[in-house]
Amino acid sequence: MSERKYFGTDGIRGKVGQSAINPEFVTKLGWAAGKVLGGRGTNKVLIGKDTRISGYMLESALEAGLAAAGINSGLLGPMPTPAIAYLTKTFRSEAGIVISASHNPYYDNGIKFFSADGFKLDDDIELAIEAMMDKPMECVASDKLGKATRINDAAGRYIEFCKGSFPSDLSLKGLKIVVDCAHGATYHIAPNVLAELGADVVEVGTSPNGLNINDKVGATSMHATVAAVKEHNADLGFALDGDGDRIMMVDHLGNVLDGDQIIYIIAREALKSGRLNGGVVGTLMTNLGMENGLAKLGIPFARSKVGDRYVMELLQQKGWAIGGENSGHVLNLNIASTGDGIVAGLQVLTAMLRANMNLHELSGGFDKYPQQLINIRYDASAGNPLDHPDVEQAKLDAEQALGKTGRILLRKSGTEPLIRVMVECQEEKASIEYAEKIAEVVRKVAN
Repeated sequence: MSERKYFGTDGIRGKVGQSAINPEFVTKLGWAAGKVLGGRGTNKVLIGKDTRISGYMLESALEAGLAAAGINSGLLGPMPTPAIAYLTKTFRSEAGIVISASHNPYYDNGIKFFSADGFKLDDDIELAIEAMMDKPMECVASDKLGKATRINDAAGRYIEFCKGSFPSDLSLKGLKIVVDCAHGATYHIAPNVLAELGADVVEVGTSPNGLNINDKVGATSMHATVAAVKEHNADLGFALDGDGDRIMMVDHLGNVLDGDQIIYIIAREALKSGRLNGGVVGTLMTNLGMENGLAKLGIPFARSKVGDRYVMELLQQKGWAIGGENSGHVLNLNIASTGDGIVAGLQVLTAMLRANMNLHELSGGFDKYPQQLINIRYDASAGNPLDHPDVEQAKLDAEQALGKTGRILLRKSGTEPLIRVMVECQEEKASIEYAEKIAEVVRKVAN
């Protein structure tokens, strides 16, 4: 496959005003995407965004570029990533565009695309868009210019979709649920879904101001959700990320459930109900305890590279439906075409009610190995620290010391200039010790 210039593992992402995330580049991107994706059907592309202040600027730039290519825009406003995937399909649009940097701080932003069937774009289409970017931008004739319209009932449509994924014979009545929306795109969606299904909802992170997305709230900062569950004596908590495609959960005791535990619960429930459809796909970061737990249930398991697009690829290759990442991306292709935090949470609630258990009881079944993850920022222009012989030797030394009792993974982030050092083993003290040893070598090399 050709080398990509702009697209990473999850679209195009960066700091606002730098690299690709500026009005000039994004206008050209809208035009290039319009030329590649348009003209095959409705001639309409949907645009949704999260709550970052830069979303206004980038939405206008995309709209201008698409219009210059003769493509109409349907503006969804702030909407979760999975909602844009769903609405792209239901509106029979040519494509859906998401303006979001997911779990990143407000000063980052990004652009990612969904195809007409609600799945992320194939590599060859992304490469075709990149090739079009290298051509001079030309505007269609005035009578062929695209128009933009605002779609006012988008939130209501998606709320009904989420509710439809929950069994009609069950109700959330009697459950007090904290929902932390990270001041992001689910702020006007998730509380309504849970309330309309009968829950007593406690809201956290539902007051976006353009600058507070993911700031000490949501799936990447669980303290707020844990504190709210304890303060309100709630039955459980949902913590979503800025664009709503990740979820972490909290039981009534304040214990955090990560993506691995959520996937395990969903897979086990699917097995019980005869809807598993094969096995489960995790990633290189998936906890070894989950793999062992699934094996005890007789559920096949496979690992992909890190990134939900790679989980999706492997699910499609195998014809399986359930997979995801420990970071909280959870896929169930029987319900949705992309990771959906709200839908995944509702699936866990379904399993809870069917088993007549609380979330703490439901989360048993596998023993998580202690896993230590350290992120080290580096200058990408100075080369890859992972190629340095000192780093390779530090990893080799740790692997020899741990033997079969542990697992080590060093990798570059696909979305940020970070080296991720992960050590997983049966003894927590050892996982911390060896992660710190390797991280110290990576820091010296990177700086």
